[in-house]
Amino acid sequence: MSLWVTASHQSFFPPPTRHQRRHLLLRLPSSTALVCRVSAAPPDAKPETPLSLNELCSGHVPQHVLRRMDELGYVVPTDVQKQALPVLFSGRDCVIHSQTGSGKTLAYLLLILSVVNTRRSSVQACIVVPTRELGIQVTKVARRLVGKPTKIDMEDKSCTVMALLDGGMLQRQKSWLKAEPPSIVVATIGSLCQMLRKHTLKLDSMRILVIDEVDFMFNSPAEVNSLRKLLNTYSSCNNRQTVFASASLPQHRRFLSECVQQKWTRGDVVHVHVDPVESMPSFLNHRFVVCHRNKRLQALLSLLQIDKPEFGIIFVGQQSEKSKKAGNPQPTTLLLEFLKSSYDNYCDVILLEEEMNFNSRAATLSEAREKPSRLYPQSREGREEAVLRPAMLRHQHHIP
Repeated sequence: MSLWVTASHQSFFPPPTRHQRRHLLLRLPSSTALVCRVSAAPPDAKPETPLSLNELCSGHVPQHVLRRMDELGYVVPTDVQKQALPVLFSGRDCVIHSQTGSGKTLAYLLLILSVVNTRRSSVQACIVVPTRELGIQVTKVARRLVGKPTKIDMEDKSCTVMALLDGGMLQRQKSWLKAEPPSIVVATIGSLCQMLRKHTLKLDSMRILVIDEVDFMFNSPAEVNSLRKLLNTYSSCNNRQTVFASASLPQHRRFLSECVQQKWTRGDVVHVHVDPVESMPSFLNHRFVVCHRNKRLQALLSLLQIDKPEFGIIFVGQQSEKSKKAGNPQPTTLLLEFLKSSYDNYCDVILLEEEMNFNSRAATLSEAREKPSRLYPQSREGREEAVLRPAMLRHQHHIP
């Protein structure tokens, strides 16, 4: 493995010599960030027997979770898990940077399950997600991994996972928190900060904080402010292990520097970056059409009539504040009215909006899985649904 250092003041150093590498970890100043990459082995090196995921986690993750991993088929670690898990188990703060589907979620969940003490009745880990749909996915994986302890493990209570993914009063979750706080909380930043402001949820015992798809958080000024409060006000980097995960992290060196300077992480944060072997699926074709602003809907109709997609998602831009004040209808409303009058298969069009409540969105997504021959117009904030089922995604149309 080759290691090199990126200082937080933006100066860069060449890779160390063989002698320097032996003592590198002993001489890291507190203001630096460690970046890890795997380099190719020399031609004369003997091939090493790859460790299984169970072997990577042995001694860190409880036995009943290791057995559950085998039952679920998590046997061979992915590249990002091979690199990230040793760092995570060492207690270092980490930025995990790899493509969607590479195994980041499982990596940080195994870290969480390695430190959670089920005998303690407190929130010990918090996973922040940008959308409710991603939160549902993470919660399901976490609950599958946790399972139920066998008779051999009955001295330990089952680890509980709570999802704070809905708006409103969150009454059911409030009652749960008062009765017995869960070990792990999966939350959107809005719902989490709402609970923290009202002192319904406390993070005094939190040991792990994960910010998943962190780059999406910076798209909204409100979410950025809430995220800063979470990282600096509601908790401290000195009392927790912080993990950022992202599939696309532009200017990652600058982000690492910000993490240290803003005290979102400790100074020895590690950047695990795994470049994709194949950046995009081979069956996914990208096309675009340039047209006049007033001809966008007609261009979309032409695409639908020519391609005849079995399944599609139409991303619709947000309505501007100026347009709202003028009393203009929402872009999704205009689109639906146009398709109703012009598109023969309008009955197969279902609206998926950010403002829909949790149950309505979940029901719509469930219907999408059962009956894939649908078009789903949705606001741009709902982009995560396209990531959840890439195998079915054949057509994406974006109406700005």
